[in-house]
Amino acid sequence: MSTTTTTKDTYEMESTTSVMHLDALALAGAAAVVSAVVMLLFGVFGAVGVYEGAVAMMEQWHLFFEPTVVGTVAGMVEAAVISFVLVYAFAWLYNAFAR
Repeated sequence: MSTTTTTKDTYEMESTTSVMHLDALALAGAAAVVSAVVMLLFGVFGAVGVYEGAVAMMEQWHLFFEPTVVGTVAGMVEAAVISFVLVYAFAWLYNAFAR
């Protein structure tokens, strides 16, 4: 029965030279889904009358968001598109600097 051993120096060299790259599409897609779900929650909260201050802020910050069915869906699409673009740009820039 033989076992291979590695020295700690070799392991440390490998870990310091490898750079983590982000999957930009996966990260941006996940951010878009999370943003859409958060907007859905704000739409429901606005319809119920809970967290009215946060709902009012979302109405100010987003062009299409209102606590109605159509306004909630429009806000979800708007938030998903904005977050997808911004997070994709962030991941692309991170990968560019990580090279």
